[in-house]
Order: sequence, then C-alpha cells, then structure tokens
Amino acid sequence: MIKREFLKAGHLPTLLSAFFYFDMSFMVWVILGPLGVQIASSLHLDPAQKGLMVAVPILAGALLRVVMGVLVDRVKPKAAGLVGQTIVILGVAAAWLIGIDSFAQILLFGLVLGFAGASFAVALPLASRWYPPQYQGIALGIAGAGNSGTVFAALFAPALAAAYGWINVIGLAAIPLIIAFVVYAVFAKDSPTTPPPKTLKEYMAVLKIPDSWWFMFFYAVTFGGFSGLASSLTIYFNTEYSLSAISAGYFTAAAVFAGSMVRPIGGALADRIGGIRTLTIMYSVAAAVLAIVSFHLPQAGMALAIFIIGMLALGMGNGAVFQLVPQRFRAEMGVMTGLIGMTGGVGGFFLASSLGFSKQLTGSYQLGLMIFAALAVLALVGLTSVKTRWRTTWGSASLTAARI
Repeated sequence: MIKREFLKAGHLPTLLSAFFYFDMSFMVWVILGPLGVQIASSLHLDPAQKGLMVAVPILAGALLRVVMGVLVDRVKPKAAGLVGQTIVILGVAAAWLIGIDSFAQILLFGLVLGFAGASFAVALPLASRWYPPQYQGIALGIAGAGNSGTVFAALFAPALAAAYGWINVIGLAAIPLIIAFVVYAVFAKDSPTTPPPKTLKEYMAVLKIPDSWWFMFFYAVTFGGFSGLASSLTIYFNTEYSLSAISAGYFTAAAVFAGSMVRPIGGALADRIGGIRTLTIMYSVAAAVLAIVSFHLPQAGMALAIFIIGMLALGMGNGAVFQLVPQRFRAEMGVMTGLIGMTGGVGGFFLASSLGFSKQLTGSYQLGLMIFAALAVLALVGLTSVKTRWRTTWGSASLTAARI
C-alpha cells in the first residue's frame, strides 16, 4: 500500500519522528484510563468521578490543541512540539515526586496531561507539509497512527501498577517521553514550504466557513469515539464483567490496537476510493456497533469482539477525515488541525464523561452509548448533505489530484 513514490515524495525521518512523538504522547495522555481501576480504589471514587477522571485529560487536550495549533503557525511545528513535550515531562515527574492523594489532584494532573493530547496539533502539520495532495491520506495516517500509544498504556499500565503502585507507573512514563523528545529533537525538520503565520483575524476567518464546522463535527464522532472508548474500556470491562484491572487492560489494549493500527489504512483507502465514501461506510458501522453493545452482551468476549469492530471503523474514519482536510484547508492546516483536533477531544470527553454519569444515574452504560450512536448517524446524514457540493467545488478533478 506504501509505494516507492511516496517514500521519495516527502521527508521520512520527520514523518517517523512525528509518529513516535505522537505515539508516546498519546500513551501518557490516556494513562488514567488503564490505571482507573487502581486509582479509583485508592481514592474511593464513584462511577461519575471515574468517568470525569478519564474525561478531563481528553477535554484539556482538546482545548490545548487550539493553542498548539496557533503556536505551530507562529514558531513552526518542531519548536512547538519541543515546548509541549517539555511541559508533559516536567508534569509527569512532578506528579511522581509530589504524589496524588485526592480527586482534585488527579483532575489537576489530568489538565497537565492535556499537553500530551495536544501533540496531535503538532505532529500532523509537521508531517502534512512535507507531502503533496495525493499522499496526504497515507502520510497523515502514518503520523496519526501514533494514537497506538494508547495500546501500550492499556497493555502495560495495569500490570505495572499491580506490581509497583500506580503512582510509580506515572513516574516510569517519563522514560519513553524523554527518549521521544531526543529522537524528535534530532530527526524532525520543518518543511521548507511552511506557510507564513496568520493574524488573529485570519484564524477567526476559518470559522466563518461552513466546511470548518463540518470537519470539526465529523472528527468529534470518529476521534471522539476512539479516544472516549480508549479511556473508558478498562473501567467498563471491570465494572460490567468483573474482570480484574489487568485483564480489563488486556481487553482494552486489543480494542485500541485495532482502532489505532488501521488509521493509516483508512487514510490510504480514502486516497484510493475517496474520503467521503470511506467515511460513509465507517459511520454506518460505528453507529451499529455502539447500538448493539449498549444492550450489555452476555459475555465479555462478545462485547470485546463488537468493540473491536467499532474501533476499526472509528480508527479508519480518523484517517479518512484527515485525507480530506488538507485538500480543503492546506494553507490553514495548522489552525484547522488545532480546531478539528479540539472538537475530536471534546467528543471524547463527552463520551467518557457521559458513560460515567449514565452508570451513576441509571446503573447502566446504555444511555451514554446510544447517544453517541445517534451522533454517528447524524454525522452520516451531514456527510450525505455536503458530498455533492464538495465533489463539485474544492474537490473537483480540475483542482486536485486527490480522490474526494
């Protein structure tokens, strides 16, 4: 699927550095989810508090993506990434040294972790600016596959917490973060075609374009579903099926692995058949999956199988959205990545927190899952309403070599 022409088209060391930086940042961004069972037991949290605990880093990351997106346009992606990574490393080290003893403190730490989630607004423009339109899907799919870092968190964090304590797991996370920082500092390069920084008025101008809001909504569903589930599934499997924290982490890792690994495939598929067609399929599958799993399937293995299908759809949808964005907003890629990434994080915050409140108020996760399934249906309807205009205006064959 990756052709020789693609390897020659851009700057591979930068692409791989962006992936690694994104990967390790995402691992830390969602780490409260895999550690959620142990943290909740230690701090005596109720279901709503557990939902909020895993949702706050997602929301903080969402809001900070706008900040990082603006910083990318001002000082270029590489410098912005170095700043963000430094803040996260210092925050993780401080949490480990000082300790976390209350719900308020874990929420404060979640805010710091938001800078790790904001890495999205740096890694994607850094990679995107090196590649021509016909390779945007695969390039951003590879860079965006850094969300596979959530797999490492789910796979290793619960077992390490059982052996060494969850606060020490947070301290250990600084090690891969430092390695990623060094690799990024040495190998990443800013593209020579980086556009000049924009004024605040120009930033606000993109919000007057209806397509901006469509892309933000579409990503709120695909990435919101992925990140919300990645942060919540360990607690979900522990609560619904009485799995141990370690087993629930393994189940979560399997689902997250599926969703993160297919992001490049989603981008490549969108390059081949068009982003609109790819998203149409993915939203249909995601809506069906969330509706089915909301009925509490009798066995954890059955629920896992359905969640994996859903995460495959959401992960490929993430890649498909960002095959389309550079075609429409190539000159505004920094700020648009920040805005779209922000709403993706807001979608994740909504799903993760609504699952916790749904469990707290009704005793079931069904309401939270069904509401998000309805959002996937709404995204499908919205996509259908704009596809003809997109294909005949900015996505027409006379303006771009990419499939829309």
